[in-house]
Amino acid sequence: MSDILPEPFVIDRGSMRIAGDRWVAQASSKAPIMLLHGGGQTRHSWDRSASALAARGRDVYTIDLRGHGDSSWAADGDYGIDAFVGDLRHIIETIGRAPVLIGASLGGITSLCTAGEHSGTAAALVMVDVVVHVEPEGIDRIKAFMTDHIDGFATLDEVADAVTDYNPGRERPRNLDGLKKNVRLHDDGRWYWHWDPQFIMASGNEPRRHTDPERLGAAARQIDIPTLIVRGGQSDVVSEAGVAKMRDLVPHADVADVSAAGHMVAGDDNQVFAAAIDDFLDKYEF
Repeated sequence: MSDILPEPFVIDRGSMRIAGDRWVAQASSKAPIMLLHGGGQTRHSWDRSASALAARGRDVYTIDLRGHGDSSWAADGDYGIDAFVGDLRHIIETIGRAPVLIGASLGGITSLCTAGEHSGTAAALVMVDVVVHVEPEGIDRIKAFMTDHIDGFATLDEVADAVTDYNPGRERPRNLDGLKKNVRLHDDGRWYWHWDPQFIMASGNEPRRHTDPERLGAAARQIDIPTLIVRGGQSDVVSEAGVAKMRDLVPHADVADVSAAGHMVAGDDNQVFAAAIDDFLDKYEF
């Protein structure tokens, strides 16, 4: 891991405040790396990956998407894909360099649309358990996990139980303090996920409105930068058939299978995930 400590930063986009962390490598000439989390997560889901990439001499950014973590909640309840893409483009313009976009789930969808619809925005694209044709049952299970706990939790133990129920293959944490990066204690004494409930409740089809195959397919066909698709071998969101269709859309894409991981690839098997990212970066010498 890197000895570089992350520096918090804030980027304003009108009334929207986007929060993030930056690991600054000294005199780095390589493309920066930007890590975008999935729906219902925060930038801290990438902390281990960001630190490891910084140790390789990279400038690394982790971002809280709108409505998540320390970023603003949308006053108008706008959590459509256009809003996420607009935020990401503004962040990249502020940084002033085209990054390697690494996105998981919602972060990967946002990265795909940004890179495909706005040429020159990104130097490369890594989609973590993201394809155009996802499995509806897996998306519905994510939605159920998020909506089942809108009313919060009485204790951190209940939070840990909920995470374990969703992802039984991952070891239940012994120290629950790490969960405080994803939940907040409110005045009523209950713990709530650190994201705006409107993100999931604004539409009866959430989060499926982010997985429109027509739009995602059109974006994928325009991808002309180095691309890596990382699939969790145990994922119920991305199937082998989904990956095969993705390769038809982006023929030049590399594919890495993290066999022991589910949808939360980096958290389930960070070592294998990190090796896949390293191989990709080395191959194209970013």
